[in-house]
Amino acid sequence: MRHNRSFTAAAIQQSCCTDRETNLAHSARLIENAAQRGADLVVLQELHTSPYFCQEQAVSVFDRAEPIPGPTTRYLGELAAELGVVIVGSVFEKRMAGVHHNTAVVLDSDGSLAGTYRKMHIPDDPGFYEKFYFTPGDASRDAFRPVATSLGWLGVMVCWDQWYPEAARLMALAGAEVLIYPTAIGWDPADDLDEQARQLDAWVTVQRGHAIANNLPVIAPNRHGFEAAPDDAGDGIQFWGSSFICGGQGEYLARSAGEGDDVLLASIDPDRTDALRRIWPYLRDRRVDAYDHLTRRVRD
Repeated sequence: MRHNRSFTAAAIQQSCCTDRETNLAHSARLIENAAQRGADLVVLQELHTSPYFCQEQAVSVFDRAEPIPGPTTRYLGELAAELGVVIVGSVFEKRMAGVHHNTAVVLDSDGSLAGTYRKMHIPDDPGFYEKFYFTPGDASRDAFRPVATSLGWLGVMVCWDQWYPEAARLMALAGAEVLIYPTAIGWDPADDLDEQARQLDAWVTVQRGHAIANNLPVIAPNRHGFEAAPDDAGDGIQFWGSSFICGGQGEYLARSAGEGDDVLLASIDPDRTDALRRIWPYLRDRRVDAYDHLTRRVRD
């Protein structure tokens, strides 16, 4: 473990086109920019090699899935080793015929695959038909375990997981030193401005709440730009960007605008969590003897 525990984290916000290689090259340029500016950890957004394909349900989309290790992990691993940074990426994983996952991958600074996290909470809403494509991660194997890297323990989750306080707490209890949420979220263009503001504020607030409740920094990169629905199957999605990094008291360390590519940088000090937990000892005061009903779907 390093003597100097502080490191610089980068959250990458980008738009995506229909060509995989173009998207990867785009990500690589932004990662290189982050590394040149001193980043030790670089976090990409959810499903960054393609448009957000879950706006439709089409069996042909499964042709985009790949194994792990596979082309994307090799590409990101070589880049991580070349730049000496830890990279968190995203893969549409083909685990076997008929079983696919939305998987975050962590490449350590030597290029090795440090670990993976398969998205646990899978949405199924108009324009976000993820249950058609993704099997949830296995509760016994994938559920909310941080990944060990040269920078420390990374609590990597994916997008819809960010709405669940149970997931953040379990990551914290397993020793995560930072919570990371690669994201692809946006508005229905039919939403009025007030509704858009409420949705964005809810997204930011719930994640800042996870930071506060667990005394941990949060890194949340999101894509930006309008992506039309394939074959006019819907109204499309306006991805709202607004990526951010906050500290263990929910304070903003860096925040992006709603539009435009961006490389957010912030200093992360994992040892600050210990100082916060000495004066805000939420974990000490948990009444674990009284929470058994949390394992029920409904308390009836």
